[in-house]
Amino acid sequence: MPSEFLSARAAATRLGISLATLYAYVSRGRIDSRPGPDGRSREYRADDIEHLIERRQAGRGAAQGAAHSLTWGLPVLETRISLIRPQGHYYRGQSAIALARDGATLEDTARLLWEAESSDPFTAAPPASWPSAVTMLLRQRELTPLERAASALPLLAHAAPRQHSTEPNQRRENAALLLRQHAALLAGVRASRRPLHDVLANAWRPGDTRLPQLLRAALVLCADHELNASAFAARVAASTGASLHAAASAGLAALSGPQHGGATARAYALIDALWHTRQPAASIHERLRRGDELSGFGHPLYAEGDPRAALLLKQLTNARPRLAGLARLQQLIDAAHAHSGHRPSLDFALAAIASLFGLGADAALSIFAAGRMAGWLAHALEQQAGGGLIRPRANYAGILPARPT
Repeated sequence: MPSEFLSARAAATRLGISLATLYAYVSRGRIDSRPGPDGRSREYRADDIEHLIERRQAGRGAAQGAAHSLTWGLPVLETRISLIRPQGHYYRGQSAIALARDGATLEDTARLLWEAESSDPFTAAPPASWPSAVTMLLRQRELTPLERAASALPLLAHAAPRQHSTEPNQRRENAALLLRQHAALLAGVRASRRPLHDVLANAWRPGDTRLPQLLRAALVLCADHELNASAFAARVAASTGASLHAAASAGLAALSGPQHGGATARAYALIDALWHTRQPAASIHERLRRGDELSGFGHPLYAEGDPRAALLLKQLTNARPRLAGLARLQQLIDAAHAHSGHRPSLDFALAAIASLFGLGADAALSIFAAGRMAGWLAHALEQQAGGGLIRPRANYAGILPARPT
């Protein structure tokens, strides 16, 4: 009787694909897997593999799969941190949606992502004051929160304790300090031991009792989302032996690009543009007719709608049930779905929170960056623990050298 599960090499050989493409199928939920007998490797369900073979288009083989292994949506590394499925994403096997819904904090999520079972990396208090150079940065009001954080991280690295330590608990303690300091930089305040959602809420809307829990859920949902561009950048930096501060800086640099971090700003702009129009459905129809995109709607990994956005928008409604703007927001969502078939993404939900609470467009990206820092640090820690140097080969498509005569 044939085995119900195959090794990674056997599964890839059976499909005629690379290991990277095999992992892509797993991450998309097309092949189920389980831990192998040695506890380190994984095995892959044979029935799923045979089903893929039956449905695969003629001519699609290993070369084509490998050629796309560095394009959007296909992973190139094995990770135990997070998994994306159509119904939501998971942090080390635990539903991120459930964690956010059931009251987990970003600190709780970081402990899970960093495998901090033996000791709590958040027990130590952060320094009472910033280094003088960072204090000067905080006075530069023309800087955006992301620019402020990106500029300060290299300065904080100089004062970081044992930043190149190889001891796992010390690395996690360094990560915890960096997570706290990064959130404080985004908020423009001193780092403290307070929960990070309280730090942000108190900086933006002191005394508001509705915002903290909404931010708590948002931070948890933003913590990680597999190997997106910024997480991959952080891993590449960490693979060279660079410090956690350097890896985090690489993640922030990738997030600063308009194709990544600019998504929340575009969603905020869309909400702002349609907020006062009398006929949002007509405005959306005209935008689509012109070929304009509806920023913040649709996600390539969630064909039925981004579950992160669904949860946050539900909690937003619960937080402000009498807010007139909620009805307007729902009209926008309904009109966009009716004309495009797409539902809101996480970027739209973050922009909606920032808009309805009057926080401004920068706050939407700050929420994302504050949460995602936990994931960047998780990827850096995983890479440092034994991932080796990341150095993919290029598929050269330029002019070939002349043949020797």
